[in-house]
Amino acid sequence: MAAPFVARLAERPLLGDGAMGTMLYSRGVPLDACFDVLDVNEPKLVQAIHAEYIAAGADWIQTNTFGANRFKLGVHGLAGSVQEINLRGVKLARDVRESMGRDVFVLGSVGPLGKYLAPLGAVEPDEARAAFREQAEGLLAGGVDGFVVETFSDLTEQRLAVEAIRSLCDLPIVATAAFTDESVTFLGRSPLEVVRALRALPVQAVGANCSVGSSVLYDVLEQMLPEAGGLPVVIQPNAGLPSRVGERLMYLSSPAYMADYAARMIAAGARMVGGCCGTTPQHIRAMREVVDRHVPGRAAVQVTQPAARLEVGEAAALGPQAAPTRLARKLDAAEFVVTVELDPPRGHNIEKLVQGAKLLKERGVEILDINDGSLGRVRMSVLPTAILVREATGLDINMHFTCRDRNLMGIQADLLGAHAMDIRNILAMTGDPPRTGDYVNATAVFDVDAIGLIRVLAAMNQGLDATGNSVGEPTAFCVGAALNPAAEEPAREMERFLRKVEAGARWVQTQPVYDLEVLDRFFAGTRPPVPVVVGVLPLHSWRHAEFLHNEVPGITITDAARARMRSAGDRALRIGIEMAQELVAEVRRRYAGAYLMPSFGRFEVVAEVLEALR
Repeated sequence: MAAPFVARLAERPLLGDGAMGTMLYSRGVPLDACFDVLDVNEPKLVQAIHAEYIAAGADWIQTNTFGANRFKLGVHGLAGSVQEINLRGVKLARDVRESMGRDVFVLGSVGPLGKYLAPLGAVEPDEARAAFREQAEGLLAGGVDGFVVETFSDLTEQRLAVEAIRSLCDLPIVATAAFTDESVTFLGRSPLEVVRALRALPVQAVGANCSVGSSVLYDVLEQMLPEAGGLPVVIQPNAGLPSRVGERLMYLSSPAYMADYAARMIAAGARMVGGCCGTTPQHIRAMREVVDRHVPGRAAVQVTQPAARLEVGEAAALGPQAAPTRLARKLDAAEFVVTVELDPPRGHNIEKLVQGAKLLKERGVEILDINDGSLGRVRMSVLPTAILVREATGLDINMHFTCRDRNLMGIQADLLGAHAMDIRNILAMTGDPPRTGDYVNATAVFDVDAIGLIRVLAAMNQGLDATGNSVGEPTAFCVGAALNPAAEEPAREMERFLRKVEAGARWVQTQPVYDLEVLDRFFAGTRPPVPVVVGVLPLHSWRHAEFLHNEVPGITITDAARARMRSAGDRALRIGIEMAQELVAEVRRRYAGAYLMPSFGRFEVVAEVLEALR
């Protein structure tokens, strides 16, 4: 059975990544530094560059291990770190691949030893073979999909490298040589001699890379193709020849220029194209477009435009975030928001919930809140409920999300799943403890509270998880928070509210309010720093009012409201609806939105309250 890389190569031309050293240099790493040890010392910097190339559309990326052999590392006092650096180099690339979710190959980069072989130099063949084997062992331990034995001029040295790898495994090997602007290697070998020597080795692809730009390597390609003997040919030119501008090296070839040559190379017969020194993600992105045009019957690979260039320790440079949700658009436009809460069912049948949601949609509702295990009772999981309701109605979903039942890993896993399913409005809540519900002996988790959860969401929107590792493309969550303006300790509630806003909450939704003066007093006459969506829960009876006031945490009903319900008698439901309508009308004049909560599954009651907005 062919290795996956070889099978993919047989299907279509593949696009590689571009320069690693150039990108590190552009991030402030000196040219005389050891780039390879950054796999250990600055892993996020290396991962950010891998992520940019994957986001640009690369089908395969090379590890940051070009010089990670005992001789080159020895110059920096790191000869004893060969295994660690190579293993780490692979793991960094693989972690980025996993977090970004794209099916790309990770190939272990193996470059020349940096010393001449005997008799020209002092390195004996057995020493060279041992050095290459040592490096390959580290790359294998990291889990590479194959190897790139690249930028060689001495074909004997390259053969020793291939033999060392083959003594360990049968993974694919791509072998490339470096050429001068006279289309010969630095030891004077022609493209015909190179390709004849390389095709005699147990490798899966041959070609040329580095040292010169696209035009010279196009000529090299034309000479190699007739002699390749059916082996795929890879071409990875520099972005032209470098020139020094002040203290910086600059490469002149534009993305459009390199993309044009990439198209010509594929048309001529190249099966793998990419870039070497001076090539950036912008060059690879331009090549992606032309590569896709040479794949019959295949739609263009979906890639993302990178964000601004990353500094050390920042999230990976990834694509633009998804379009704002309907809720986010309304908040940004200062349009009045109306959202209605739905509780997931106690069982697994959501028919009643869907019918209620459709009724609300007919009455003009555009956004639904899906509760998450409120009052500590077992109900269907919030995420599948949200997805099923959204699919049945097409309404935007604001998913409540609590910290009670999930540890920090589970929280992040569920949030990533929600984003993948385009559930992106999240109301971050700590959650009711189990002792308030049916399972008083159940164990709560609470690794984080609502503030910590908001920070997790904000980090994901920067492309990072809670520990600072990349999650690939930044998420685009619209994050809200809960607020209880009638809290027994208003100063503490205000302090937590401000911390939630500082952590990244874009709006707040309140517990049910029955007198806006309570909310006004909470904010002490100042303008809230984020939009406030006011909770409105229609009362059904005097007993309902007393129950909510005395037994449900976070709900306080004014004496006047309870007295009005008590005197309503048989008309209590009608009076409850009228009170809710009056409140919604007043909320519309003073706050950002209304958050309506049906009791007892009475969606028709909320639908009638909505008449006040017509």
